[in-house]
Amino acid sequence: MQQSGLALHWKVLIALALGVVIGSVAHEWWTPEVWKSLGVADPAAFRAFKPSEANANAGIPAIAVRFLADANEFLGKLFLQSLRFIAVPVVLFCLIIAVAGVGDLRKIGRIGVRTLLCFALTLVVAVAIAVLLGKFVAPGTYVSPEARAHILAQYAGEAGQRVATAHTLKDSGVWAFLLNIIPTNPFNAIANAQMMQVVASAFLLGVGLTLIPKDKSQPVIAFAEGITEAIMELVRLIMLAAPLAVFCLVTQFVATVGLGALKSVLAYAFCVVGGLAIVLLIEYPLLMWLLTPRGNKMTPGRFFRGMAPAMTLAFSSSSSSATLPVTIHCAKDRLGVPADIVNFVCPMGTTLNMDGTALYQVVSVLFLAQLYGIELTLAQHITVGIMSAVVAVGTPGLPGASVIMMAIVLESVGVPTEGVAIILAVDRVLDMSRTIVNVSGDAVACVVVAGNDMRTPTTA
Repeated sequence: MQQSGLALHWKVLIALALGVVIGSVAHEWWTPEVWKSLGVADPAAFRAFKPSEANANAGIPAIAVRFLADANEFLGKLFLQSLRFIAVPVVLFCLIIAVAGVGDLRKIGRIGVRTLLCFALTLVVAVAIAVLLGKFVAPGTYVSPEARAHILAQYAGEAGQRVATAHTLKDSGVWAFLLNIIPTNPFNAIANAQMMQVVASAFLLGVGLTLIPKDKSQPVIAFAEGITEAIMELVRLIMLAAPLAVFCLVTQFVATVGLGALKSVLAYAFCVVGGLAIVLLIEYPLLMWLLTPRGNKMTPGRFFRGMAPAMTLAFSSSSSSATLPVTIHCAKDRLGVPADIVNFVCPMGTTLNMDGTALYQVVSVLFLAQLYGIELTLAQHITVGIMSAVVAVGTPGLPGASVIMMAIVLESVGVPTEGVAIILAVDRVLDMSRTIVNVSGDAVACVVVAGNDMRTPTTA
């Protein structure tokens, strides 16, 4: 179905730009003095609806401002919650259809091997880019001792919580992590959105369906197909609200933290964003050009136009899991990847394909090592690359999860884990950026695995 008027991705980009502008203005100009002029001397209590004598003179203008701020936050959260509501069923039923629909375990194995090889290739290249950037740009040498001390003090509490979480994960061991992939209760995994366990459950159920007679498996597959089609129609309806939701999410974020947080660690932020840009704009188009058949090349223009809605949503939500329904929609309808390939690759990619996260981990660890004056050997650089790649595979597709896993990589090469506090100063912005790469990498894998089976897109 062709859309009339301005394309959705342009609406979303315009909304994102407006959110940055309005959020920046609110952050710079909406000061405690402005609240006082409205009769609010204790803004925190007023925003939280807590009684306070200091706010006794708050009038209708102050209440109206609070209502607008709360409504803005509500709309953004409602949109993300709607997508998260869809994410688990999408993973579960799409993967069941993809595996059971093939009907041949050998063919499933071939598709699975091609998918994993593509994931591994893009991951290795991303890690190599990160090591080279971190080594030669040396972003840690640009931060003054004063700035380091200030940021450490400001984010020490939050950093301590995340490092403690990382220690819990590390203490469980690699074997326990691998064993945990297979859930003891698949319904609990679904209820708690444990994506890796959901993927394992769906894959195993799909394999089971291929091993029973078709007359018994077909009703289950038809049920899953019906649910999937209904969910994708919901995705199309939800995406109509994407421009408004992106505006609300970005406005709230920029108004809260401002853009000034980047100043003290600007070189580090540029290094991460620059690496992500190299992966997105050079590595991915080059791999698609080299690994797809001659007569069916995916041009960069077609790819980025097709994936624009998913990429902009990934930026605003910072969650590849929440973006998954839109990623599937874009890969199927806007790029022309066959449904069976998309249904297999994208859910797998949400948990296994994290190129942006791996690059971010490597640059961050090298940045902190330089910041603390720790000279890493060649072997330690290789260790950072390998550990970052391994940790990235197990990172949940949720906002801020990468920082928790980073502590494990830091400890592997003897870099102080309290340095995570410095990363937190700009993590939200970088999280938004690396999610674009994570989501785009899934679409790249879809294109490569599909090969000659690519079809004409149904949506421009």
